Amino acid sequence: MKLTKIALLCGLAALVPNLANADTLSEVIKKGTLNCGVSTGIPGFSATDSKGVWKGIDVDFCRAVASAVLGDGSKVKYIPLTAKERFTALQSGEIDVLARSSTWTATRDTSLGLNFAGVNYYDGQGFLISKKLGVSSAKELDGATFCIQAGTTSELNLTDYFKANKMEYKAVTYDTSGQTIDGFKKGRCDAVTSDASQLYGLKLKMDDPKSVMVLPEIISKEPLGPVVRQGDDTWFNIVKWTMYATLEAEELGVNAANVDKMLKSDNPSVKRLLGVSGKAGENLGLNADWAYQIVKNVGNYGESFDKHVGKDSPLNISRGLNNLWNNGGLMYSMPVR
Repeated sequence: MKLTKIALLCGLAALVPNLANADTLSEVIKKGTLNCGVSTGIPGFSATDSKGVWKGIDVDFCRAVASAVLGDGSKVKYIPLTAKERFTALQSGEIDVLARSSTWTATRDTSLGLNFAGVNYYDGQGFLISKKLGVSSAKELDGATFCIQAGTTSELNLTDYFKANKMEYKAVTYDTSGQTIDGFKKGRCDAVTSDASQLYGLKLKMDDPKSVMVLPEIISKEPLGPVVRQGDDTWFNIVKWTMYATLEAEELGVNAANVDKMLKSDNPSVKRLLGVSGKAGENLGLNADWAYQIVKNVGNYGESFDKHVGKDSPLNISRGLNNLWNNGGLMYSMPVR
């Protein structure tokens, strides 16, 4: 083995504690709680309501993992993290899984000692402006000042877009999305740039949401999904298949309201998903009813989407790319068999 490869392995082991002996599943079962990293407040994804209760599709994912592993979606400790803190918190073992609107990129997937377990929301970067600015396209923003959250892919995307279009800009960076929109409200910038889904949430935080608009351009691909540490394939599989189970349930028409009735279904795919037959749970190191617990406690993917960011939410975002594969979208579960 070459010295450079040895150094790389040693560096990775140092980055991810107890790499060779990682057993997140046992640790979560032992403490009886899932430590889940979430945002400091992104409406629709992970934010607290007026009673301090965490809600959003990322929060639902945390609850789904807790349901699969512990049989109880309430056994989650939510740890709010800024964009700059999130990956370090996962690397250090402070959290068991990161569910914080994180974009899956080559650099993050190959250099941080982390694994993305899939995509739970297909997004893209956009621009939020005041209507008073009098522009209708991002290409009219030459010389503009942007409020932007530090430690995100939005910074590089903004640089690339303006360079490609031979335009100039200035940036004012903030640690949280709340600080970013506050800077915009106080007139410290002309526009906010972030994932389009976040912009719709930030728009609701304006004193007059009708005074601002999201421009039509989407300048990047932002596949968002949960992240775990490398070196623990058992845990990686659990987190990955938790996500697939919510998609498979929607495709099969299994939801929180009918899941008990569906236990008696004659459909072989439904029976395998809910643990009536097959060894999916056993192969994951979980109880046979792991996916039943997910759907019973949290619901399927479509239910979560509609409730938090879709047609039943204030954001009212179209399913679009986040529709199931057989309904014009990109969401596709690997077969549970």
